[in-house]
Amino acid sequence: MPTIVADRVRRRNPQDYRPDGPTRVNSRLPRFRPGCPGSQSDPMTTENTVGVAADRGYGDRIVAVEPGSTEPVPDSERHGRPRQLFWTWTSPNLEFATIFVGVLSVTAFGQTVPAAIAAIVVGNLLAAIAHGILSARGPAAGVPQMVLGRLAFGHRGNALPAALMTITSGFGWFAVNSVSAAFALSAITGGGTVAWLVAVVVVQVAVAFFGHNLVQAFERLAFPLLALVLGVGAVLVLLGSDPGAAASPDGVGGVGGFLLTVGAVVGYSAGWSPYAADYSRYLPRSVSARATGLAAGGGLFLSTTVFMSVGAASVGAATAAGLDSDNPVANYTGLLPGWLAVLTLVAIAVGAVAANVLNVYSGAMAFLALGIDVPLARARAVVALAFGAVGFVIALVALGDAAAGYEAFLLVVVYWVGPWLGVVLTDQWLRPTDPDLLYDRTYRNHAGPIALGVGVVVSVLLFANQELFTGLVPRLLPGIGDVTFLVGLVLSAGLYALLVRRTAVATPGGTR
Repeated sequence: MPTIVADRVRRRNPQDYRPDGPTRVNSRLPRFRPGCPGSQSDPMTTENTVGVAADRGYGDRIVAVEPGSTEPVPDSERHGRPRQLFWTWTSPNLEFATIFVGVLSVTAFGQTVPAAIAAIVVGNLLAAIAHGILSARGPAAGVPQMVLGRLAFGHRGNALPAALMTITSGFGWFAVNSVSAAFALSAITGGGTVAWLVAVVVVQVAVAFFGHNLVQAFERLAFPLLALVLGVGAVLVLLGSDPGAAASPDGVGGVGGFLLTVGAVVGYSAGWSPYAADYSRYLPRSVSARATGLAAGGGLFLSTTVFMSVGAASVGAATAAGLDSDNPVANYTGLLPGWLAVLTLVAIAVGAVAANVLNVYSGAMAFLALGIDVPLARARAVVALAFGAVGFVIALVALGDAAAGYEAFLLVVVYWVGPWLGVVLTDQWLRPTDPDLLYDRTYRNHAGPIALGVGVVVSVLLFANQELFTGLVPRLLPGIGDVTFLVGLVLSAGLYALLVRRTAVATPGGTR
């Protein structure tokens, strides 16, 4: 096979691989042969190296363990409609972690309620647009988001973002949401936070263990319950709030506080972007890319914007009501009638589980996208169990100082997600997708890792605004807040565009 250079990667007609059209499979590649030890797409390996896999007997079965790992979803097992992505991306954000971002915008970042809502809209709009674009690619490709990332980073270079996602989603977000659910349930019983943490972890890992279809079914069933209970509570909180209340004197305030709010919002909502194609890849190839992107991005934007805004409005209402508990969930539910408060706490716990089944599932997919061989027919399921165990330990430690840890975690996540988005979105815009490269272990694209690394390092050194580290610009201009996400995204996108035409190469005769 001749050397492959980025923009001359076996030029194909646009219709050969478009988001809403069929994919042409290279006939020279080995086909999937079940149980054949000599096949490179043997189901007992972590990677399926062909464009189309054989029917694995999974289809639309809900109570069945999803087989395999990161291989392409065969056409015979594809099912569903784009609209299902609306509740897939709404349900996991109907939880207190979303509300708490809004709380931070007032208490930590010193914004008035109107200013906080404006920052929330800006941050979520940016995140939703990116999320929709990435989700729209899933049906045509049929592979997880982190496998698609190999196009921009190369097979080995993709290990960096895959490892970062493994840590932030499989461990970090898992711990954050588990703590949120444990707090909610302990507020009902008056204690037993650790016991509730154990129960929550068991449930969410069990759902993720079964895989894609049960995850989608759980999100669909959770949606009406969460929307009704939390929606009624949100209306009551908004009615009791004071939009004209002064900003907190203890917060950052001003433009800096506004930008910090945007950064925290993007850190939360764009944190879902590395998962995007994981939940659209089972849709039939024939579905509309536009409908897929709108459903995914719309569900994300609506849920996060509404409930972050409610969180911002709840601060003044809680202060007026004399609520000052160490449990932030109790402060929020203290604004509601007793019966609704109990239902809201249950809903908060369910919402946290809805978020974490995605975190565990996609975290496991990201780990497998590292290219590490896990010689098991149910590799993804086994990795999900391991992630649950590690995430539980981290969550147990995080129980001590949930608020401070959550604020810092939100901002740190965005430090790598911004540059990553800049690279993958630019790659998707500039270059046609070649599915044959996804499993080519010789394929290199140094532009991706270089752009990501430079984007992260430069943006953090110059613009990071954390207690442990403050960049040069915030030290000189304290009012600038934290614009690391935007700087990292733009810098990485521009650098990648300059480098990609010279650095994407596959070794002749390489192993697929």
